[in-house]
Amino acid sequence: MYTPRLKEKYQEEVVPSLKKEFGYKSPMQVPHLEKICINQGLGDAVADKKIIETAVEEMTAIAGQKAVPTYSKKDISNFKLRKGMPIGSRVTIRGDKMYEFLDRLIAVALPRTRDFRGVKETGFDGRGNFTMGVKEQIIFPEIDIEKVNKINGMDITFVTSADSDEEAKALLSEFGFPFSKK
Repeated sequence: MYTPRLKEKYQEEVVPSLKKEFGYKSPMQVPHLEKICINQGLGDAVADKKIIETAVEEMTAIAGQKAVPTYSKKDISNFKLRKGMPIGSRVTIRGDKMYEFLDRLIAVALPRTRDFRGVKETGFDGRGNFTMGVKEQIIFPEIDIEKVNKINGMDITFVTSADSDEEAKALLSEFGFPFSKK
């Protein structure tokens, strides 16, 4: 049976390493990655509905599972926005697909970013979750650059079971996450 590379790495290397580093008594205390949420806000979608369809297709290709459009919750007249209009797309990945996505993000996508010097550590929220922004969706190999008519960014949130930012950073670093050196 197939298991993702990072899932095996978590069980064989990350758990013993973090157990030793933070003094956990049981392997069940070691923080783990619960899910990865990818969001894309598309303000231009107010004028053109095709932008949302394209964004959902691209995000489905990137994540490996179906993305869904997000809808506005209220009217905002300054932005010509009505309640219920599609304004973005999102997908939440768990399980094996989550480890596959993380592997592709660390090994392939992030190194393809222009002028990449590592990910800033400022995205921790105080509860052990980490959010980072990606300026271009074309860093993912699943996206065909010739077919892209507009470059959009996205937010990627890593939800962990860690209690503190320090534990979450140690967990992501063990996976090989490229945090920038100060």
